[in-house]
Amino acid sequence: MQALKSLLSVLRRHLGKAILALVGVVLLAVFVPRLLNGPVVPVEQVVQRDFVQTVVASGRVETPHRVAVGVQMTGKVRQVLAEEGQQVKAGAPLLVLDQDELAATLRQSEEAVRQAALHVRQVHELQRPVAEQALKQAEANRDAARQNLTRQRDLFARHFVSQAALDEAQRAADVAEAQVNTARQQLGASSPTGSDTALAEAALAQANANAAIARARLQYATVRAPVDGMIIARQVEPGDTVQSGKELLTLSPTGETQLVVQIDEKNLQLLHQGQSALASADAYASQQFPARLVFINPAVDAQRGSVEMKLVVPTPPAYLKQDMTVSVDIEVARRSRAVLVSVDAIHDADSAAPWVLKVTHNRAHRQPVRLGLRSHGFCEVLQGLQADDLVVPLSEAIVTDGMRIRPQARRAAS
Repeated sequence: MQALKSLLSVLRRHLGKAILALVGVVLLAVFVPRLLNGPVVPVEQVVQRDFVQTVVASGRVETPHRVAVGVQMTGKVRQVLAEEGQQVKAGAPLLVLDQDELAATLRQSEEAVRQAALHVRQVHELQRPVAEQALKQAEANRDAARQNLTRQRDLFARHFVSQAALDEAQRAADVAEAQVNTARQQLGASSPTGSDTALAEAALAQANANAAIARARLQYATVRAPVDGMIIARQVEPGDTVQSGKELLTLSPTGETQLVVQIDEKNLQLLHQGQSALASADAYASQQFPARLVFINPAVDAQRGSVEMKLVVPTPPAYLKQDMTVSVDIEVARRSRAVLVSVDAIHDADSAAPWVLKVTHNRAHRQPVRLGLRSHGFCEVLQGLQADDLVVPLSEAIVTDGMRIRPQARRAAS
């Protein structure tokens, strides 16, 4: 019996060692490859496909669209010629600003034009003939002075006149020669290509430009309807002082359905009139319809950092209602067979030197990239990556340059 107990004790002792040894083997089998080969890291696959860059915006439906009418300069309202509900024709006056000062400025500018034109005539009709006669007179005086100098030299040689007389004759000849040169320069200045003519014509051009500006400002004093339509809102009365940028009247033209959206000002450089778009009403999100960008407001909303834009809908769906909320994707660029990477894998994406962690032979290496279009969470890669390359997403912050990893590819971008 004692022998049996001893045998069991020995078996337990050896069995415990065996279990510990087995656990050690298992741990080594699990962790040694991890230490040698690195951790398992989800990675993104670079893909190649046709790519469209879009700018996304949201807004509302206007059917028919509304036109905000305002003034182009600060002034006092003299008359308001339109009422709410009134139908107006394109070009009809809607409101008039005080014009007295503007009209006086125009008259002053037109008088300046008349005076500048007279100066041009004076150069051609008076200064040039006078300069020609002055040159002839100077040449005659020079010839006479030369002849007198010759006589004085002859008389001086025969001792009939003094040195002072000869010097005076020489001085008179030099003065006469200088007067000829001056007269020639004056004649050249008054020629069709001379400086006096150029200055007179430049002054006339400047006066005409000032008159054109004054005429335009006077025209701005009368605000006219840009299109046929109905006045649906009025926020101005006679006597009000108004300024540029403020909506005074709202005009609703008959015609096309429009979408009014707000675009972040940082995208302004990508947009221009005529670009195509796909829109959808939030109430019918799965149904898209085409639209076209037709208006970009020149003013930026300083508080929101956005710009108002309008898109026309050539064939509006029947369910589209006034003031419905819509989402719009405006196509700004298109690439065929573009190499694309997720923006979630790009470090310093907005800097001058973006980069990614590219997986090569189970190691992560820092790879500089040159980026192109961006849209819907993807960037076009112009240089630095190829299709089917693997990159480490930003979320895997533990991965560093040169680190060994075991990449686990996610589904390729689509």
